[in-house]
Amino acid sequence: MFRNGKSITGLCILGFFCLLAVFGDLIAPYGPLDKDFAALKQPPSWDHLLGTTHMGEDVFSQIVYGARGVLVVGFASGVIATVIAVAIGVTAGYVIGWRSESLSALTNVFLVLPGLPLMIIVASQYDNPSLLLISGVLAITGWAWGGRVLRAQTMSLRNRDFVQAARANGEPLHRIIAVEMLPNLTAIIASSFVGTVTAAVLGLTTLAFIGVIPITNLNWGTILFWAQQNGAFPDFWWWYVPAGLCIALLGMALSLINFGIDEYVNPRLRSAGERARALRKKGMRMSSGVTAVRTGASAAPGQQERHVGREDGWSG
Repeated sequence: MFRNGKSITGLCILGFFCLLAVFGDLIAPYGPLDKDFAALKQPPSWDHLLGTTHMGEDVFSQIVYGARGVLVVGFASGVIATVIAVAIGVTAGYVIGWRSESLSALTNVFLVLPGLPLMIIVASQYDNPSLLLISGVLAITGWAWGGRVLRAQTMSLRNRDFVQAARANGEPLHRIIAVEMLPNLTAIIASSFVGTVTAAVLGLTTLAFIGVIPITNLNWGTILFWAQQNGAFPDFWWWYVPAGLCIALLGMALSLINFGIDEYVNPRLRSAGERARALRKKGMRMSSGVTAVRTGASAAPGQQERHVGREDGWSG
């Protein structure tokens, strides 16, 4: 995974945003709500790197401070949803009978629940919801897909020899799941976690953009909300483009990390990636197939074969 260019790129972008979130107080030149009434809706300049809002607030400072809320909600929601998905999905995949069917039915119920309307209803019941509450709402609406995948993978593992041996030795249920199964599900759990974080980030920015989350919870969606409310589209591009790019870059980073995890999990993708890297080291492309062609039907014994590349014209 850490030799994969996609996952390394994703980790670098994610690390950049983490640095913004952690050291935001040192990086931001102004407070997120500090106002400069002499510079209203000003384009980017040396004083304001990404311009200002209709109240003279520095957009770059708001982007920096907004990264903290996005990452906190994203990772907190990912942790909560992953814990729920592991607990329900793995248990439903290992046990049999009515217990397995009940947990599977619970997962199916949350799969078909309309996530966005439910998030709007719950979040709108509070005047100033905390980041933890928002994370919990996003986690409740986002754990079912991971639980479904983990249930299917656990069902394929429960009849393996090492699990049967542990059961024959009288191992308790919690130890079989924790020691025998979870290490074999680590990559799937990591992939589920990354996917949940991506969904939580998009869910948070969506709730902020439509005005469900109060303006006190500053994040990139809040910046887009105020830009839309004050007619920033399309003339004042510096107000909404940076926030949109940050959301897109963070989503792309998490997707690239997920690609690296998928390559690690899937043997076919892993072997294909190793083969592609080996060909690149030799100066060849992955699509350059090589075929041996004889010069004639009656070629003399020992006559050398001519190798012709199918796509890139290479011959040897």
